[in-house]
Amino acid sequence: MAPKLITRKDFIRSSTILLAGSSLASCTGMLATAQPEANKQDSNMTTYKTHAFKNVRLETGFEYEEGEVIGTKTELFNLEVSNGTIKAISPNNPNAKAVDAKGLLLLPAFKDMHIHLDKTFYGGPWQARRKKNRTVQDMIAYEQQVLPEMLQTSTHRAEKLIELLQSHGANFARSHVNIEPTSKLDSLKNLQQALEHKKNSFDAELVAFPQHGILHSKSEQLMKEAATMGIDFIGGLDPGSIDGDMEKSMDFVVQLALDHNKGIDIHLHEGGASGLRTVEYLIDRVNENPILKGKTFISHSFVLARLEEQKLEGIAEKLASANVGIISTIPFGNLIMPIPTLYKHGVDVRTGNDSIIDHWNTFGSGSILQKANFMAQLYGYSTEFDLSRCLKLATHNILPLDDKGNRQWPQVGDVADVVLIEASCSAEAVSRISPVRTLLHKGNIVYQIPNL
Repeated sequence: MAPKLITRKDFIRSSTILLAGSSLASCTGMLATAQPEANKQDSNMTTYKTHAFKNVRLETGFEYEEGEVIGTKTELFNLEVSNGTIKAISPNNPNAKAVDAKGLLLLPAFKDMHIHLDKTFYGGPWQARRKKNRTVQDMIAYEQQVLPEMLQTSTHRAEKLIELLQSHGANFARSHVNIEPTSKLDSLKNLQQALEHKKNSFDAELVAFPQHGILHSKSEQLMKEAATMGIDFIGGLDPGSIDGDMEKSMDFVVQLALDHNKGIDIHLHEGGASGLRTVEYLIDRVNENPILKGKTFISHSFVLARLEEQKLEGIAEKLASANVGIISTIPFGNLIMPIPTLYKHGVDVRTGNDSIIDHWNTFGSGSILQKANFMAQLYGYSTEFDLSRCLKLATHNILPLDDKGNRQWPQVGDVADVVLIEASCSAEAVSRISPVRTLLHKGNIVYQIPNL
């Protein structure tokens, strides 16, 4: 079967949604490039050995009525952070000499697990996407024209994009970075420079991403060089529809990952028999090379949204058995990803903002908490319990309470990657996309709204 071309319209429709009007605007700060009292240059940032907080709100249990969780119990605590970890959690002393958290809720910091920090219009003049760019192939041709100019400011814009993520409570991202003949290795080098500037306030994993196709753009040698330059994952792009030889393309990705002890994270937009064959082939290769288990991910994987239920259940079982994760942007529209089925079978599901205000996508808020909200809306997770569980999409499976309502986070000794958020509990934070007031990265305050 000939691989199906993916139109630009389909790609955008399946990977984004319009910002949700005034309710979202009140929570996201309207995408301003200037962030209040935020993101001092890392070179000027004070590294504190100890922070003491009082009036910190922590979740302590669930409230039940006739067996149903109808609310979340919370109490105020004192919290001490030292040398990047939580040193002490004690009963609240409102008279303590400490930073007053004023009853704000403490949650784990958020993680963006799929983004392109290396190419964005954010931080510069406004630009919307071009109507003429309809297919992925169109976008490859367009990138070959615009990337040389974008590279001139890509370090600065990556830093601004990182600051946007921090303002929404994220202190970590997995960023795909272009490796292709137009950018060569410059996009990687520029992003690494931005990350060096932010190294004290933000962590990242990098994916060597052959955006123009490994075989299609003859990027094999560049990918081999990138694998030696501090990246963490080997990427790929639609090995059937773009590269035209799924097995050859995927074999290159797998072997490069094995040769350099890297993970794998490929973009798979294509559907139908071609997309499904790619998923099954990658699962087989991971099972043949168990070292890749837990280190292999398929981003988007839209083909799963079109499978009939019995086939989907079988693929989900195989993904879980091979410990191959799915990274979804939780698309809205006529393509609904089967996230509940993936969760049911224990598949590692993660999310990210993907493109933020670039030539691929006009939209993007920078909020990972918004993605948890989208998931709740899309799948009808509207109860107190279900909303509280949705938080795990933003924190990568860290939840303050376990399913029985026992407090499991934070604990003394945990890394102090936390946010203080304007919400009474996790369920409210997800439902209202509550604003982040403070972000701590390894115990350092790296973002803060004034007058905390």
